[in-house]
Formats: sequence, structure tokens, C-alpha cells
Amino acid sequence: MTHRRWICTTRRGVASLAVTGVLLPAPALAQVTVTLEEAVERSLERSPAMAQQEQAVGNALASRRQAWGAFLPNLSASSSGSLRSTSRFDAATDRIVEGSADSYSAGLSASLTLFDGGRMFSELSGTGADVRAAEARRVNQRHQVTLQTRNLFFAALRQGDLLEVAQQRVAQAEESLAMVRRSAQVGTATVSDSLRARLEMINAQQAVLQAETSMRAARFALGRQIGASGPVEPVRPEGLEPSPLALSDEEILAIAEAVSPTVVAAEESTRAAAVNVSVARSAYLPSISFSSGYSWANQDLSLSSGTTSWSLSLRASYPIFNGFTREGSLDRAQFAQRLARLQEDDARLAAREQADAALQDVRTAEQAIEIAQEARTVAEEDLRVIRERYRVGVATILELVTSQIAVVQASVNVVTARYDYVLARAQLEAVLGREL
Repeated sequence: MTHRRWICTTRRGVASLAVTGVLLPAPALAQVTVTLEEAVERSLERSPAMAQQEQAVGNALASRRQAWGAFLPNLSASSSGSLRSTSRFDAATDRIVEGSADSYSAGLSASLTLFDGGRMFSELSGTGADVRAAEARRVNQRHQVTLQTRNLFFAALRQGDLLEVAQQRVAQAEESLAMVRRSAQVGTATVSDSLRARLEMINAQQAVLQAETSMRAARFALGRQIGASGPVEPVRPEGLEPSPLALSDEEILAIAEAVSPTVVAAEESTRAAAVNVSVARSAYLPSISFSSGYSWANQDLSLSSGTTSWSLSLRASYPIFNGFTREGSLDRAQFAQRLARLQEDDARLAAREQADAALQDVRTAEQAIEIAQEARTVAEEDLRVIRERYRVGVATILELVTSQIAVVQASVNVVTARYDYVLARAQLEAVLGREL
């Protein structure tokens, strides 16, 4: 086969490949769009973890209401009525007696605990700590769901940007292939040049297909997160470029260690454990209660007659020995308090560690963006020079393809660095429980 015939065959093969790539049905892309704020809001509404935390807060509030109710008297009302036959057996006289045996009664009673060793006050304080701990865990869960949604949202955006990079690679490969064709026409291109250019075109088209698949998977994952049945296209928000943090590094670490949601929840859990110790100790003190009652009874269904009675009572009790139940309860409460303190200390250290790691990721991503952008500029200039050299027959096709791949990789690094910065900043905000 002559060189000119081989060039013609190559042209037909490349043209056929290009047409095939155009005619292949591309996967249908998402038509539904969503902003970051909408995605976060919808994720919070349908998150099972958030629903559990909301229920936990509701349970804690119900327990606190019950603790307040312990300071109020207990009230109860009762009534009864009975009908018997006229002939009945009287157990007192051991005889059959005649006469009506109807009876009606009603009563009202109340009781109030006057002193129980401070148990009611301790339980009220403990339920307050439980409410604050539940609210802190709810805030933390809210930030975790927000962080997860942001990760999926920006992952979908990242895959879209990577698809654009892959499409740019195809455009570069087409331009290089056109250069090879022109060189072949004047007899300066070799068979290897045409093969390498065609291979790069094939690799670029395969990269586009892979990028489309990855983007569609990322959009499906985002759709699932917000409750959509199909892929969702994210709307690119403004302000994704690096910006200075409003706080210094030391201030960020101090906030993480002092008031981050996980630390607040651990603090309140420690307070609740301390209250449980006080509740256990209250069993060593006596309890005093007051009760009263009023009752009415009659054999006829009438309020005009009958007998009434009332009662007042004051009761005090003190358990001298109850099978070491008090001691066991106190030991368990004290152990739970020590464990809560250890968990609080660990939560502070963990929050500081996570904040420092996220902060370093932010700083690293900022520098990585600058490096990646500079590397892309250098790679694009190198590609321009190599193309000119190839056009005049100084550079080889291998150098040209290598330079093209370097530009593509530099563009990928820019995309990766930018989203690494956004995700690192989102992670830092989730640790602190506040926006920066």
C-alpha cells in the first residue's frame, strides 16, 4: 500500500469514527435543576437522621414538662354505682335479708409531695440539660446533612466541569489530527504520526463517555439526596472562588473546642450525668407527702341526702435498707458521670483536631489552586510552542500528544483543586456549626 493510499484509508477511518461518535445516542441528561439552597432545604426535610433528632428533642421537652408536673399536686376523681336484688345474703348476720341494696358513691382526692430529698429539683435540672444536649445534637445533625448535600452537589458540578475538560481534549485531538492531515498532504507526516493522532482522538472520545457516565451518576446521587426520582442538574452558585476566612486560625480552633455542636452536646450530657448522681443520692433522704380526700355515699341516686366524709394525711417515709438498691444506683450514676466527663474531654480534642484538619485542607487547597492554574498556563503555552514546532517539522507527534495530555491533566488539577477548597471550607463550617 502506498503512502497516499494509506493516508486516504486513515482519513476514511477517522471520519467514520467521528460520525459514529456523533450518531451514538448520548444518555439523556437531567432536566430538573436545583440550587444549593434548595438542595439543602429539601435534604433536611426528608432526612431520616434529622427526623430522629427532631423526635429526640420532642422527647426531651416532654420529659422536662413531666419534671415540672412533679411540683404540682396529683388529682383524681372516682364514682361508682351498684344495684342488687331485694333478697341478698348479709355476711355480717349470716342471714338472707330483704330490702333495697342500691348504693352510689363519688370521691375526690389529691396528693402532693412536700419533700423527696431534692429529687424533683435534680430531675428538673437534668431534663433541662437533656433538652440542651438534644438541641445541640440536632444542630450538629443539621450541619452533617448540609455537609453531605454540599458534597453531592459539588460532586455533580465537578463531574460537569470534568466533562468540559474531556470535550476540550476531543477538540485538541481534532485540531492535531487536522495538522497531521495537512502535513501528510505535503509529505512531512509519517504513518506513525497519523496512528498516534488517531489513537489520541479515540482516547479523548472514550474520556468523554466516561465523564458523561460519571456526571450522570453524580446527578442521580444528588437527586436521591433531595428526594428526586431521577438525575438533578445543580445550578452553579456564585462565590466559589477562595476568599479570606473571617476568623484567625486560633479563633477557629477556640470556637471548635468551646462551642461546636458536638462539644455542647457532650457538656450537657455531663451535666445530666451529674444530676443523675444527685437523684441517686436523694434516696438516702426521707420523703414527705400530703394527701386529702372528700367522698360521698348514698343508697339513692340523689345528692340531697347521703353521707359525706373528708380526710387529711401527712406521710413520711425513710427506707432504712432496701437490699443495696440505693448503693447500686449511686455507683452506676457515678460511673456514668465519669464516662461522660471522659467523653466530653475527647469531644473537645476531636473537635479541635477536625477543625485543624479542615483548616489545613482549606489552606492547602488555596495553594493548590494557584499552583494548578500556573501549571495549566505553562502547559497551554507549551502546547502552543509544540504545535508550531510540529508545523515546521521540528517536533514529533509524540511530543505533541504528550503536550496535549499535559494540558488536559493540568485542567483536571485546576477543577479538582477548586472543589477541594469548597468542600474543605464546608467541612470546616460543619465542625464549627456556623458559616464563615
